[in-house]
Amino acid sequence: MSAFTLADLARIVESRAAASAEKSYTKSLLEEGMQRCAKKFGEEAVEAVIAGMQGDRENLRNEAADVLYHLLVVLQSGGVPLQDVMDELQRRTSQSGHEEKAARPK
Repeated sequence: MSAFTLADLARIVESRAAASAEKSYTKSLLEEGMQRCAKKFGEEAVEAVIAGMQGDRENLRNEAADVLYHLLVVLQSGGVPLQDVMDELQRRTSQSGHEEKAARPK
């Protein structure tokens, strides 16, 4: 059995976006629009930060899973494919973080 990847999750989010809102939480979020998707992502990110600050590894793991899922929902809502994000990360990691930040347009 192969490892579950972020690309696998992105495909699930994409497929659930095509389902009915009655059957899919993802679809119901998307139907409420970007503001709702982004708000939910932000809530989950704050919960992950709190879990991290508290040193609660189990809760951090769970909240991190929520963050990744809700980020993919935000990307779906914004029409940004995960591969575009991965391409950008690959571009950025071809140099050190300090070099990458210095190269950003001001």
